[in-house]
Amino acid sequence: MKAHDGMYIDGAWRPAEGRDVIEVVNPADERVIGTVPAGTAEDVDAAVRAARAALPGWSATAPAERAARLAALRDVLAAREEEIAETVTAELGSPLAFSRTVHAGVPIAVAGSYADLAATYAFEEKVGNSTVYHEPVGVVGAITPWNYPLHQIVAKAAPALAAGCTVVLKPAEDTPLTARLFAGAVDEAGLPAGVFNLVTGLGPVAGQALAEHPDVDLVSFTGSTAVGRRIGAIAGAAVKKVALELGGKSANVILPSADLARAVNVGVANVMSNSGQTCSAWTRMLVHRDQYEEALTLAATAAAKYGERIGPVVNAKQRARVRGYIEKGVAEGARLVAGGPESPRERGYFVSPTVLADVTPEMTVAQEEIFGPVLSILRYDDEEDALRIANGTVYGLAGAVWAGDEAEAVAFARRMDTGQVDINGGRFNPLAPFGGYKQSGVGRELGAHGLTEYLQTKSLQF
Repeated sequence: MKAHDGMYIDGAWRPAEGRDVIEVVNPADERVIGTVPAGTAEDVDAAVRAARAALPGWSATAPAERAARLAALRDVLAAREEEIAETVTAELGSPLAFSRTVHAGVPIAVAGSYADLAATYAFEEKVGNSTVYHEPVGVVGAITPWNYPLHQIVAKAAPALAAGCTVVLKPAEDTPLTARLFAGAVDEAGLPAGVFNLVTGLGPVAGQALAEHPDVDLVSFTGSTAVGRRIGAIAGAAVKKVALELGGKSANVILPSADLARAVNVGVANVMSNSGQTCSAWTRMLVHRDQYEEALTLAATAAAKYGERIGPVVNAKQRARVRGYIEKGVAEGARLVAGGPESPRERGYFVSPTVLADVTPEMTVAQEEIFGPVLSILRYDDEEDALRIANGTVYGLAGAVWAGDEAEAVAFARRMDTGQVDINGGRFNPLAPFGGYKQSGVGRELGAHGLTEYLQTKSLQF
């Protein structure tokens, strides 16, 4: 039996005869490239029971040993880097160069960071006359999205394993082949049976069964705010922990003193990256009214360069959603300066890189997450107006500030209601906490803060 024919449960690939199958489609050409089994509540129960049985042994394993296992996992992933990149390109449609550097390269680095953290984290500390222990929360149910299929798996599984938790993963049904590669890497790295388990399936069936399972102690979910609310309600009823990384409508604030050309060009690139399918994308560009027309010209020119460079969106439903938002934006008064709702190719789920001008804060395209290559450009009158617009959505995941003086940018960023802000194009940091304010989520991923999500605290007084 090939690995992709079954589910990875309790350290082995189990046959899935009699299960319905989920077709995996290449969004660039609409061809079916594979199938995976549609897991049931019974499959989820078997995976959770395996994780529960493995928990005592894994949680008692010395941090140094967990670190060694994670380092081995990182090494296996690194050896399979090209296969990972090709698989992500096939099932997500991402250009291969982007898949190599981001979809494969970043999660390998993140896995390595947790191997290091597992060896150095203070799982025990003295506080006055108390000894405080940071212990694993237990069995983790991880539900991951399709837009960064390996990164989101690693961002949940690696810190959970470093903490001493065991994991059951339900990946997105659009990109399950990458998840199977990860399970194969776990197997090759020699993690004990039951420590990591994989069940493919549909969200309303396998995902809900995982969130509801009484032996799951924490649900870690990345996806839409609507589904996050549902998972939060399920977990709340059982008084279990959640970590929710949800939607975003991030503001890219260009202050008058900034290098306008650089800020606009980097801002457009940020939105077009991964075909706009990034929750933290800076999809609202805020420009002072005196620089607005110049910014529009720069943005339109920059967007035009991405016409043949970005991949498709993930499926036909997502394409229709994105095109619908563009049409709604125009209907509400926005002006197209690049792109539009028309499909640029006859085959594949492609959307033209689009820039909308004359967007006002109350418009739908300025309030709701589109999740496609669509940039809205808004004008502001002064700094207070810019801050009001930037903070004027239900989201608070990420953002950017540009200014000629770094201190000026930092002062503005400190007043933004958002979890992460890039200053003058700041570089990605895999050790920095990532997560949102308001309806963008609960909890943090990456680095030591991401590890803390999977721990609970006990104190002994002497």
